[in-house]
Amino acid sequence: MTASTPSAPQHLADLDHHDRVLILDFGSQVTQLIARRVRESGVYCEILPFSVSEERIRAFAPRAIILSGGPASVTEEASPRAPGLVFTMGVPVLGICYGEQTMCQQLGGNVTGNHNREFGRAFIDVRDDCLLFDGWLKPGEREQVWMSHGDWIDAIPEGFKVAATSDSAPYAAIADDTRRFYGVQFHPEVAHTPRGGQLLRNFTHHIAGCRGDWTMAAFRDEAIVQIRKQVGSGKVICGLSGGVDSAVAAMLLHQAIGDQLVCIFVDTGLLRGDEAVDVVATFRDHFNVPLVHVDAGQLFLDRLTGVTDPEQKRKIIGASFIDVFDAEAAKLGGADFLAQGTLYPDVIESVSFTGGPSVTIKSHHNVGGLPARMKLKLVEPLRELFKDEVRALGLELGLPARMIGRHPFPGPGLAIRIPGEITAEKLAILRQADAIYIDEIRKAGLYDTIWQAFAVLLPVRTVGVMGDGRTYDSVCALRAVTSTDGMTADYFPFDHNFLGRAATRIINEVRGINRVVYDITSKPPGTIEWE
Repeated sequence: MTASTPSAPQHLADLDHHDRVLILDFGSQVTQLIARRVRESGVYCEILPFSVSEERIRAFAPRAIILSGGPASVTEEASPRAPGLVFTMGVPVLGICYGEQTMCQQLGGNVTGNHNREFGRAFIDVRDDCLLFDGWLKPGEREQVWMSHGDWIDAIPEGFKVAATSDSAPYAAIADDTRRFYGVQFHPEVAHTPRGGQLLRNFTHHIAGCRGDWTMAAFRDEAIVQIRKQVGSGKVICGLSGGVDSAVAAMLLHQAIGDQLVCIFVDTGLLRGDEAVDVVATFRDHFNVPLVHVDAGQLFLDRLTGVTDPEQKRKIIGASFIDVFDAEAAKLGGADFLAQGTLYPDVIESVSFTGGPSVTIKSHHNVGGLPARMKLKLVEPLRELFKDEVRALGLELGLPARMIGRHPFPGPGLAIRIPGEITAEKLAILRQADAIYIDEIRKAGLYDTIWQAFAVLLPVRTVGVMGDGRTYDSVCALRAVTSTDGMTADYFPFDHNFLGRAATRIINEVRGINRVVYDITSKPPGTIEWE
C-alpha cells in the first residue's frame, strides 16, 4: 500500500505480488519469533494487535492468519478475542497456545482455567492425520515440543478433530481440514520445539499455498523503487553510527538516490577501537558515499564529567548527539528527509498491543530522537526487516561481511560499559582490553558463533602483585552470549585455555587492569536489560 503523499512513510513490502501472512498479537513475549520463522521460509508477514480493525485486516489481504499466544486467560470476561472476520474470510487460520484457546472458545468449544498446567519441554503423540502434519508426522509418532499454558481446553468446536495429545493436554493439536482451521497448544516458533519451523512452513506453504518469494534480493529492488518515489529530487541526511542498521540503510539509500544522500557520522569518542577509521574508510573511501565526519569526543566527555547515574548518562549522550547532528545538518542546508535505520522490532515494540510482556522499553539502546524543529520527513527503508534480514540485505548491497557480521553495539557505546564516572583514561583502558578480547575471539574462530561479546571496566580496584611490584588496579569483566534472536541469551562456554589466553594478554598489555573475570550471566525470557 503506497502512501497517499510522497512525504509519508512508505510501506516498502506491501506490494500485490507478494503473498502475505497476518499475525495477530495477543501479547506473547515470543510473538516476534513467529514472524521470524515465517519469513525464514520466504513468506512476508506482519504483526498487528488483536484489536486491529476489520477494515485493516481486509486491506492487508492476508493469505493466512496466525493467532499468537498471550498471557491472559480465555476464561476471563475481558480477555482478548480475535476479530470475528478472521473466521469468515475463508483463509487458513492457525492458533498458537492462547490463539488455539480463543479460537475454540469463539467457535463453540470450551476452555477451563487453571487446570493441568504445563510449562517447559513436553512430548505430543500424534493421533490422527491432518494437513498440518502432512509429510512429516504420522499417527503413532511422538514429537518434542515446548508448552507454556495454564488453561485447559475441555471441548473443541464442531468440525474439529484431535490431531495430537500430550500428557497434560488432550487437545495439544486440533484440526478442521475443511475450513483449514488449526490449533496447537505448544509453541512451534521457539527453538525448544525442534521441528516447529517445519510445522509453520507446512501451514504457510502447503495449507495456505504461499509461494515463498520473499527474498532480500527482491526487497532490495522494491525498496530502491519506493525510495525513489518517496524522495523524488529531495535531499536526504542519514545519521551513520557504524552499526549494522545505519550502515545498511545508508548503502540502500545511496544505491537508490546517489549523491542526494549525505551521511553524518558523529564520533562520540565512546566507540570501540578503530571503529571511526573503519566507517570512514568503508563509506567515504571505498563506496564514495558523501560523508561528514564530526569528531565530537571531547564534547561528550566534558558533558559526562562527574556523572555516575547510568540513565543520566544515556540522556546526556542522547541530547549531545542531537545537538551535534542538528548543527551539522544546518550547515548542509536544504535537507528534506531524515533517514533512520529503524527495524521492525523497533516498530512493534514501540506500540503496546496488549499491555502484556511483549511490551518492552529498551531505554539502554535509545539515545533520543531528533528535535521537532528540524521538520524533516522520515525515510525508514528497513522498518519491515528483522536483524538477520538486515544482515542478509547488507550482503546483497555489497557491504563487507566483517561489517555486516559485527556484534550489536548500543548507541551510548562504551559509556554503559564503564559503571561510574566516564574519563578519558577509563575509555582508553576499556577500548584496549575490549580490542584484545575480540581479537582473541576472532583468532579462535568463534566470533560468528557468538551473538555479542564485550569487555566491561568494573568500578572495583584490587591489590595485586605483578613481578616484584604491588599494583592497585581495575578489574575487567568479559561477557559473551549466544542467541538466535536477542530475546533470550546464554553465556558462551569458553574453555579455560581460551579464557587464560585472553586474561593473560589483557593483564600484560593493558596498564590499569590487574584482574580479569568472566561473566556467566544468562538472559532468560522476558528480561530487557542486556548490554
